[in-house]
Amino acid sequence: MNTQTAVRCSVMRGGTSKGLYFRAEDLPRDVATRDAVLLAAMGSPDVREIDGMGGGHPLTSKVAVVRSSARPDADVDYLFLQVWPDRAEVSDNQNCGNLLAGVGPFAIEEQLVAASEGTTDVRIWMENTQSLAVARVQTPGARVRYDGDTRIDGVPGGAAPVTIEFLDIAGSTCGSLLPTGHPVDIVEGVRVTCIDNGMPVVCIKAEDLGLTGYEEPLDIEANAAVCDKVERIRLAVGPLMKLGDVANKSVPKMTLLAPAKSGGAVATRTFIPKRVHEAIGVFGAVSVATACLVPGSVAHEVSGCSSTGATTTLDIEHPSGYFTVSMDVSTQGDGLTVDFCALMRTARLLMRGDVFIPSSIWSTHDH
Repeated sequence: MNTQTAVRCSVMRGGTSKGLYFRAEDLPRDVATRDAVLLAAMGSPDVREIDGMGGGHPLTSKVAVVRSSARPDADVDYLFLQVWPDRAEVSDNQNCGNLLAGVGPFAIEEQLVAASEGTTDVRIWMENTQSLAVARVQTPGARVRYDGDTRIDGVPGGAAPVTIEFLDIAGSTCGSLLPTGHPVDIVEGVRVTCIDNGMPVVCIKAEDLGLTGYEEPLDIEANAAVCDKVERIRLAVGPLMKLGDVANKSVPKMTLLAPAKSGGAVATRTFIPKRVHEAIGVFGAVSVATACLVPGSVAHEVSGCSSTGATTTLDIEHPSGYFTVSMDVSTQGDGLTVDFCALMRTARLLMRGDVFIPSSIWSTHDH
């Protein structure tokens, strides 16, 4: 008797993350059964995820679910799911711009999108945030190219570039670019800027928490007083950002800011939300870059950046390098409108085949 069920998937690196990519039709339609399958696939809950494909870290325990889109403005729909290594939880309450970098190549590999000669644009509807992105994938000979000279911090070596343009992501989770209606709020006695341009983020001056902002992530994690303070602020801003009770949510991301050290716009240390990121998430970087251009914001004070009226390119520094964001913004009165936002990522197909799931999961969740 076969006690395991094979489920087709691909393992891909997207940006500085790694995850399992599934076609939607290969997963159970019932959400509870689907989540149980994904937990088993990753080997969660177990901090090492030793009995599954997960890497024992939130950045390597991610899932992309992709399907052909019924929308006239999109080729495929992309649902991001975070599988937590330390608890039996699968979350869809945020997007992931790193795994997004692999969606275009995956869609072409799976023949959901026909490859063109040279480059292929894949229009992706991001289900988590109900917004659209366009990924430009290199396809010489109508095949996905993975090798190249483009380097991104946090990934060794070079790879083919994947350019991603975001369309109308401002306020995609919280309903507005500045969810509280103010460039600065005082929460738990600390000045913060709450912003959502693809990812709900709270910007805080590192010095206001007694840090330089240049500490290593593990050193910040070891500072219980700082971690407790950051979490108290996070819980307090949840309702202010229209996110409700965020105790068990992965948003908002809390980002500590300091003056740039390596020629960028600003230096960052980001909680995700309990661990401190070794880099910074794609949408987190986009939101921080946007905050730098909001007059009067905490990020604007630290960075000193301003919009020139043309495309502004900002390098957001993080513990393992920097992340470049290109933006067009316009201002009317005290308001800021994001007209264009794009960035460069890379991706690589690592493996394709079946992940084996205990067959008992289907009978346990049979309705």
